[in-house]
Amino acid sequence: MTTAIRWRIIVLQVVAVLVLGFAAGGALYAHAFIDDQVQQQLAPQQIYFPATAQQGLPASLRSFAGQQVLTGAQAHAYAEQFIGLHLRAIGQGHPYAYWSGLALREPDPAAKAHDQALADTLFKGETLKSLLNTAWTLWVIGQLAFYAFLGLLVATLVVLATLIFELIEVRRGTETVQAIVVTAKGPARTKTAPIMGEPAVVN
Repeated sequence: MTTAIRWRIIVLQVVAVLVLGFAAGGALYAHAFIDDQVQQQLAPQQIYFPATAQQGLPASLRSFAGQQVLTGAQAHAYAEQFIGLHLRAIGQGHPYAYWSGLALREPDPAAKAHDQALADTLFKGETLKSLLNTAWTLWVIGQLAFYAFLGLLVATLVVLATLIFELIEVRRGTETVQAIVVTAKGPARTKTAPIMGEPAVVN
């Protein structure tokens, strides 16, 4: 390998280290930013899982007993397995649109008020459930950004190691360039003297 080629490789490696390092830093920043934003949005809501089954904690949420909802994983669990459970019971298996439609068609004022109250409760519950699941979605993106950071960090270190190796080789200057000269022998060419009046013949 010539010195010129080696320096070209070193320049490419420096560029690769800078690009990969910048991308790794960006991914880590995205992870930290999303995690912080999710927590800042959830903390003021003061949403807590019930501490015991007697307080309404489902068996599937025992690992979250008494915890405040601050992470995406907690938000998703609370939305689907706590709010969702209660909404299915309140709506008797029917969504907001079903009860709202009944309320609009109901001629009896008392029945209409009952159906509308159910529709309002389901609407509020579904809205909160959707907001919590949105927080969970952003949190998942933040986790993916963290895994991207780890992958980019490994790639950066690998390229940096090869760059250091190339710089050491340049400093040592141990490589030499060998030129191989190949000569090809063709068939012998003989020249016959021409006879008077005949052209020369070359073999």
